[in-house]
Amino acid sequence: MGIALNRLAKEDPSFRVRTDEESGQTIISGMGELHLEIIVDRMKREFGVEANIGAPQVAYRETIRKAVKAEYKHAKQSGGKGQYGHVVIEMEPMEPGGEGYEFIDEIKGGVIPREFIPSVDKGIRDTLSNGIVAGYPVVDVRIRLVFGSYHDVDSSQLAFELAASQAFKEGMRQASPALLEPIMAVEVETPEEYMGDVMGT
Repeated sequence: MGIALNRLAKEDPSFRVRTDEESGQTIISGMGELHLEIIVDRMKREFGVEANIGAPQVAYRETIRKAVKAEYKHAKQSGGKGQYGHVVIEMEPMEPGGEGYEFIDEIKGGVIPREFIPSVDKGIRDTLSNGIVAGYPVVDVRIRLVFGSYHDVDSSQLAFELAASQAFKEGMRQASPALLEPIMAVEVETPEEYMGDVMGT
């Protein structure tokens, strides 16, 4: 099936294939239901591959509606070396349809060493793929890393990734999270005599 899907995806740039990591299912997406029916039919005819097809799913996204400040301190001690990472972030909504995500480092005075800043960004980026409303990707959010702290021995990249991830989740809960539905821009060209019919007047 993988060979068939990859070959069809190379032929048709509007057809996409991915594997859902949680369910292990192969997800196909295209220009609509008819497009996907044609792809499935071609898989059966040209490659002899049968597929179990489920109902189409809407590509929802999540976002936030208000600006908030969130903080998380990841501190674990288990016998030997511990883990410590502490971040304070400010979250704010961005213009809809914008960049999707923006990370701004506003750390002053070395309260978080430079080597851990990319780990904070990574922890948030990894968490963006699963929002808290319904588990859809989070878009149109700006994050400012404004404060934090570290430990000379116990701080690590992983500790800062985990702290950032938890701070982001906490901030999402406070920031009026919302579910977004897909919006399509459609342009219709029609002869003037059909203008009334097209506009519904």
